Amino acid sequence: MRLRRLLGAVVVAGALLTVPTAAAAEPDQAAGTTDCPAPDPATPKQQLRAEWIASVTNIDWPSRQGLSAEEQKAELLRWYDEAVELGLNSVVVQVRPTADAFWPSPFEPWSVWLSGQQGQDPGYDPLAFAVAEAHKRNLEFHGWFNPYRISMDTNIDALVPTHPARVHPDWVIPYGGKLYYDPGLPEVQQFTIDAIMDAVRRYDMDAVHFDDYFYPYPVAGETFDDADTYAEHGGDFDNIEDWRRHNIDTLISRLSSAIRAEKPSMTFGVSPFAIWRNSSTDPEGSPTQGGVQTYDDLYADTRKWVREEWIDYIVPQVYWNIGFTVADYAKLVPWWSGVVDGTDVSLYIGQANYKVADPAQGPPWHDPNEMSKHLTFNKSHPQVRGDIYFSAVQVRANRLEHMSIVKRDHYGQPALVPTAGRLAGPGPRPPAIASARRTADGVELTWAGTDRRSDSYAVYRVPGDYTPCALVDGRHLVGTVRATSGALQSFVDDTAAADRYTYVMTALDRSHNESRASVPRVVR
Repeated sequence: MRLRRLLGAVVVAGALLTVPTAAAAEPDQAAGTTDCPAPDPATPKQQLRAEWIASVTNIDWPSRQGLSAEEQKAELLRWYDEAVELGLNSVVVQVRPTADAFWPSPFEPWSVWLSGQQGQDPGYDPLAFAVAEAHKRNLEFHGWFNPYRISMDTNIDALVPTHPARVHPDWVIPYGGKLYYDPGLPEVQQFTIDAIMDAVRRYDMDAVHFDDYFYPYPVAGETFDDADTYAEHGGDFDNIEDWRRHNIDTLISRLSSAIRAEKPSMTFGVSPFAIWRNSSTDPEGSPTQGGVQTYDDLYADTRKWVREEWIDYIVPQVYWNIGFTVADYAKLVPWWSGVVDGTDVSLYIGQANYKVADPAQGPPWHDPNEMSKHLTFNKSHPQVRGDIYFSAVQVRANRLEHMSIVKRDHYGQPALVPTAGRLAGPGPRPPAIASARRTADGVELTWAGTDRRSDSYAVYRVPGDYTPCALVDGRHLVGTVRATSGALQSFVDDTAAADRYTYVMTALDRSHNESRASVPRVVR
C-alpha cells in the first residue's frame, strides 16, 4: 500500500475556519470498550519496524569517506525514503562509531568515517540533518552510540592530537587489533556519559541506542590488560569478572538516569548478542550452546538491565535460523519473552539480513521465506513488539526478495511505534477533521490539532460505518504524519477505492500514547 503524504503541508487560513471541536461528542475508542474482539496479531497497531544504518567502516552511510556534504545528505535521504516505502517506522543511525562524532562535539573530534580525516568538519551537522529528515518522514530516530571502542586498529598516532585517547593514553587498552577505552576507570565512564549526553541535550532524538560492544569479544591468545585498573578500583570485588560486570552495570544505570532526568520522553535501548548465558552454565540461561555468553565474556548482564528496568527496550541479536542446533531462533525468542515478561521493557528482535543467500550459511538462509518465518513465529509471543534489520545495505540488497516477502506477509498495513512501558499514559486530545473529500489523487483529509502534546497523527479508514471496535488493531490504519505548526495539516489517501468510507483520526504524543478517535467523517 502506497500513500502520498503531504509532508509538512500546512494551510494557513486567511479567514475564520469552522471545524468540529474537541468538545464535540467523541466516539468511544476500542480501548474504552470491553466487548470488542481480540486484536488480530496479523495487523498490530503498534510494532517497531526499523533498520540499523551503520557508519563504522562505511557499512551503510556514508557509503565511503570523502563524499561532499550534499552527496552524504542525498545518500541518507535515499535510505530514509526506502525505509518509508518498505513500511518501516524507525531508523537506528550510528553517530558515535569509534569515539568520534557525527555532530560538532566539544568532547570528541569529527568522525573519520565522514571525510576520511578525523577532525575535519564535513560542512554541515550530520546529526541535526539526520534527525530532522527522519522526523519529516515521521520516522522515529534512534541515535546509535558505541561506548568504548576507539579505533579499528591499534595505531594511536593516527588519531588527531586532541583526541581524548591521545591526551589520556592511560585510558587506552589495545586488544584484538583495536583500541578501547578502559571501562574500569571512573573517569572513562564519566567521559563516555558526558559525550553521549551532549547529543541528548542538543538534539531532538527519540532514543539512545547501544549495540553489543561493551568489553570486547574474546580473542584467542590475548588478554584484556586491565589488571592494574582492577588492583586500583576493584577492592570491593572478589574477582575481576564481577568487577567488570559492575563497571558495565554502572555505565548503563547512570546513563539511564541521566537521560531520563534530562529528557523523560527519550528512551534508552540496547541490542546485545542474544545469548545471556547457556543453560549448561546457568539453569536460568537459554537452551543454547553458544560459544560466547554476554554475562561471562562481554561482562554485560543484559538480563539484569531488563529486570532493573534501566533500559526501555532490548533487541537481542537473534542472528540464527529457526532450527539451528546451537542457537535456535525458536528457542531464544521464547526465552527473551520470558525475560521481559512483567517488566516495562519492550522486546524487539534483531534480524540477520546479512546472512540471507550467503554461501557460507546453511540451507535455511537460502530459503526466501526464512525471514518472514521469523516474524510469523514472533506473533505467537506477544512480548515481541517489533524487529530491527541489520543492516540497511542488506535490506536494500533484498537478496532472494526476502524483504519484499516480509513486506507482503507482514507490513501490508502501517504500524505505530510502540509506547515504552514507563511512558504509557493518557493520550492527547483528538484532532478535529475539517474536511474529507475526494480529489483526483485520492481522499484528502484536512484537520486541526487541538492539543500541544500532539506529536503525530494516525489516519484510519473504515469501510462503511465506524464502530468503536474498528480501532482495536491496525487493520484500518492507512497512514501516519508528523505534527507541524500551522492552522491545518493535510493527508492524501491515494489507495481509497470508490466506496463509502468513514475516516477517523487520532493524535499521538511524543511517547506514542494515542488519543481517542476524532469525530468521524464519511466519504462517498
